Amino acid sequence: MIEMVSAKVKIYSLFLIGMFVFLQVSAQDSTQVFWEKGNAYYTTEEYQQAILAYEQIVNSGHESARLYFNLGNAYYKTGDINHAILNYERAKLLAPQDEDIEFNLRLANQFVVTEIEALPQPFFVRWRNRIINLYPADAWAGISIGAFILFLGLLGLFIFSRRSSLKRFSFWFGILAILITGFTLSFAARQKEKINQRKHAIVFCPRVTVKSAPAQNSTDLFLLYEGVKVEISDSVNTWKEIRLSDGNVGWLPDSCIVRI
Repeated sequence: MIEMVSAKVKIYSLFLIGMFVFLQVSAQDSTQVFWEKGNAYYTTEEYQQAILAYEQIVNSGHESARLYFNLGNAYYKTGDINHAILNYERAKLLAPQDEDIEFNLRLANQFVVTEIEALPQPFFVRWRNRIINLYPADAWAGISIGAFILFLGLLGLFIFSRRSSLKRFSFWFGILAILITGFTLSFAARQKEKINQRKHAIVFCPRVTVKSAPAQNSTDLFLLYEGVKVEISDSVNTWKEIRLSDGNVGWLPDSCIVRI
């Protein structure tokens, strides 16, 4: 009796595994079909159809810098600058080092009415951000793992080597390897945090007044026009506190912004 129950459990488990694999393969096939359709529509300048195909992939839970970049290009071709900027920013979030994404984003931002002059940053902050944005989170994590494996090898060399020159070599390079491990791990965490938290958003209302408090009858501070990138710093009910790159802070209804 026990053996029969065990056999049934095994069969049921194999069935579930088989269904999971089948669904995964089907989802991948579907994504590939929509990707090829979107690219074909874009090539023939049927941009609305390309947008529908790319959005199907996004709605299925898949995302990549290439997908958002192509989607941004399709929106740009239709004249929908807000959605173009939104998708370029999403692409940049996943591939911060990509020059094509940066170029197209700058091109789209030329159509934004509101001009914001960002506050100057200390040189060390600019330097740190430039280094962090060299690679996405996965690349930094890979470098960190490689540096840690190197550290373990150097540690073994230091422990088991009998030659003083090799001990000195492994000691100093081991320190360097563990420092690289720590720094690159923090860079990966920083990039991953940006992707997970999505603190930035794009203004989608054609014209909106930023308020001093999360209430419609509060004091008007300044106007913003569509396409502006803002940072979300707080939330109260249906209101979001936003911060601009020039340091200005205020409140907007969340219906006027879309998270990157």
